[in-house]
Amino acid sequence: MACSQCWENPPALDAAGGGGRVLVDFGGQQAYVAGSADSKAAVLLVCDAFGFEAPNLRKIADRVALSGYFVVVPDFIHRDPYQPDNPNNPGMWVQAHNPLEAFEEAKPIIAALKDKGVSTIGAAGYCWGAKVVAELAKAHEIQAAVMLHPSFVTVDDIKEVKCPIAILGAEIDKTSPPELVKQFEQVLSSNSSVSSLSSDYKATIGPKSVI
Repeated sequence: MACSQCWENPPALDAAGGGGRVLVDFGGQQAYVAGSADSKAAVLLVCDAFGFEAPNLRKIADRVALSGYFVVVPDFIHRDPYQPDNPNNPGMWVQAHNPLEAFEEAKPIIAALKDKGVSTIGAAGYCWGAKVVAELAKAHEIQAAVMLHPSFVTVDDIKEVKCPIAILGAEIDKTSPPELVKQFEQVLSSNSSVSSLSSDYKATIGPKSVI
């Protein structure tokens, strides 16, 4: 959430939304979870600045769970979503919510997944959450990564990615413009960690909307 389009039209948050359930403590964080707890494959879904109560995010979690995954959507922003009516936002919100801190908080969640028998873990992140996913991909904490309309992700980050990854950008995006996403693709094509198979990486420019 680093450009003006991101901050407009915030969702109506719903703490009780979704077909899953909210756990008070999963790996040290409150989290929305969906899908079979017995699944051996999990997806860590990382929110944008509006947090884990965003209805569309939970709908996505529910749909991914229907494919057989156990999906975890942690509250990495600790019940402090971006508030459009706060005159100090968005700058101060970004300063107070460092995605690198969320990356550290994600590690115990991944450990908790492994403790319950999960053998394959992927992660997907939107905007602010994409930076968290980038850090997980660099640290070899996950087996697959998806970044959607990434914010704060740099070419140097992409150079260090160690797992298959898909990057979905937007045609109009000041934070990750098509030119930058193209650079990401060029870096990935020469990265032996992810380019051993042509399907191991993908950088795509989507429709004009950044949402």
